[in-house]
Parts: sequence; C-alpha cells; structure tokens
Amino acid sequence: MADSAFFCPLSHEGVLAVRGVDASKFLQGQLTCNLDYLSDAKATLGARCTQKGRMQSSFRILLEGDGVLLAMASELIEAQLLDLKKYAVFSKSRLTDESASWVRFGLNDGDGALVTLGLDLPQETDAVVRANDLIAIRVSPARAEVWVRADQAEEIRTRLAAQLPEGTLNDWLLGQIRAGIGQVFGQTREAFIPQMINLQAVGGVSFKKGCYTGQEIVARMQYLGKLKRRLYRLTLEGSNVPEPGVELFSPVHASSVGNVVIAARAGATVEVLAVLQADAVEDGNIRLGAADGLVLLLTELPYTLDAKLETQR
Repeated sequence: MADSAFFCPLSHEGVLAVRGVDASKFLQGQLTCNLDYLSDAKATLGARCTQKGRMQSSFRILLEGDGVLLAMASELIEAQLLDLKKYAVFSKSRLTDESASWVRFGLNDGDGALVTLGLDLPQETDAVVRANDLIAIRVSPARAEVWVRADQAEEIRTRLAAQLPEGTLNDWLLGQIRAGIGQVFGQTREAFIPQMINLQAVGGVSFKKGCYTGQEIVARMQYLGKLKRRLYRLTLEGSNVPEPGVELFSPVHASSVGNVVIAARAGATVEVLAVLQADAVEDGNIRLGAADGLVLLLTELPYTLDAKLETQR
C-alpha cells in the first residue's frame, strides 16, 4: 500500500509543546534547526544534542499559537521535558506534553482529501497550510501530515476514510525510509550525531544560526571533519523487521560497523535506513545482527550529499 493513496494515524509519536513569549528564543540555543526560518507557512526538521553533539531527540517542529510544537518518538518526550525544564527556569516559557491534545494522520498521495478539508497544501517540502483549526505539513513529495485537535479527531478520521483507504504505520514508515529521513528512537538516543543520519541534507541543521548545545561538534564535523559513518538505504530479504539500534556487521571487520535507524516491510522484503561505516559500505557485505547474519543490499537515497548546499541554511 505504500505506493498507493492511503491515510493512517501516526501513533508512534507524541507532541512536546514549548509556549510563552521566550519559547523560540529559548529553543534557539537548544536545537540544531533555525527557529527564525519557521513561519505560519513553514515547518522544519531538527534535533536536540548533548554537549558532545549526540542526538537526544529528532523531531518536526512548527509554530502554533503562542509557541511551538515538536513531534518526536513518544518514548523520548518525558526525558526531553525533564531535561529542557532545567534550562528553562529563567525563561518565560512553559514546557508540556501535549500528546493527548493532538491526533496526527499521515497521508500518502492524499492531496485531494486535503483539499476537501480546506487544506490546499503546496508541494514544497516543509510547507504548512492552516484552515478550520487544522494544520497540514508537506513532509516529502506526495506525503503530508494533518494535525487535528483531539476533539475533532473522529470527525476528520471519518472524512478521510470516506476518500482514502486506511493504511498501516508500517506503510507510512516505508515512505519515510524511501524519502531518506532518519529519526531518533528510544533505542538510538545519543547514538548518532546529526550528520550520521543525514539530517543536514534534509534541512534539519542550520550552520548560520549561531550557538546551540552541541553546535561546536556538529559544525566542526561539517567544515573540518571526515565523517566515518552516515546514513544509507538498504534492503533485506524476509519479513522480520529489525528494531532501531540493531547492530550491523561485515565479515571483514572485527566489530559492529553500524546500526539500524528505522526499518519497515515492503512486500517480501524489508527496507532499512542504517548508519554505516564508509569502509564497510565499500566492501559491500553488510550483515544483520552478526557477521554471518542475513545480507543487506545497498540501494539509493533520493538525494545527494552536498556540503556547500547544506551550509547555506
């Protein structure tokens, strides 16, 4: 179904809200993305890092009301709230878990259904349109999210179901994999720096915004470092979907050469985004879970890495 029109609830993520007059100012010093780029018509991807540049979370962020909303893996929200509140004590901002206040739907090839909701969403990735107390975001070509307040959720779901078949979360995640968009989950918290999941290639890192937690490490890697591990797309025979964080191996290396970032079924195969060592990719013999595990085959990402373009944000 991932190649056809469908909608599905995005049950794997929650919503962290930062509201108040200092919300954007406070987060500007915490996140990899530039909040000055946000507007009523523009969202972005981003991440929050440790001092060592390791991602504690990744998310999609947008303006809403008197602050911003961040959609991230549900299991990350509690820890991010507790940690961010330590730094927000002198800021006029309020941090809360608004997961119960929002229901989010993913739509694949569902622009016609969006229009019937009054949401004429532009084709540009990260575009946002708002109408009738609904929010739609273009997350990649042909894919969009609809954010609905909880008290409207059943009505909107019924209206979507009248026009689109309901797919599964696996279908949605498969589209994310094919778009080359990595994500931090509980199992991979603090495992990667942003460039390892190509976050800078999909607009989630700003190199012009100034200081934020972990910025020195992230900037140094972009301008001076040689990245030894980055995101690749692979396929695997079978139907067993590996969890995020599962180690990958190469028979010619003595230890793990990478980790699964996200995976989903695709018919008789499984498609995977994984962070891998570059030299292991050159050998072309990647195995799941052990040096003699199932073979993963490399396939193409839908974008190219270009450091000069990436640093323009």
